[in-house]
Amino acid sequence: MLLVATFLYSAAAAVAAFLALEGYLAVAATDGTYPAALLAGVAAAGQVLGKLLWYWAGAGTTRLPWLRRRLESPRVAAALARWRDRADGRPVYLALVLLASAFAGLPPFMVMSVVAGVLRVRVWLFVATGLAGRFARFWLLLEAAQYAWFLL
Repeated sequence: MLLVATFLYSAAAAVAAFLALEGYLAVAATDGTYPAALLAGVAAAGQVLGKLLWYWAGAGTTRLPWLRRRLESPRVAAALARWRDRADGRPVYLALVLLASAFAGLPPFMVMSVVAGVLRVRVWLFVATGLAGRFARFWLLLEAAQYAWFLL
């Protein structure tokens, strides 16, 4: 049950930024039923599934009128043009930025999910970097939380 709940909460938190996934995982670490790596993998899969909605919204396959208006504003359009210039012909650079975003949250992974869609990053690259970065982030968090709970 914990694995299903973790997957669903992770996917929901990927779409709705106000849901605190890291806090949920810190509490889930106290359960001790599953290894941290398994929980991290389930959470990463849920997150990437949820972020794919933002990716597809950026690519225009999901019609969100408010997001379209936002992407067409002069300021955002200029920022997207800068991202296009940076990423053009540099797939390794883009992969590293996506990986850093998924792991550290800088730039925010939700924003980078939309940008990746707008830039038409290959879905497999987005999924692979997202899974790797989110898994590492959540695994470290879960290990630290389990260790902290062990010390108490």
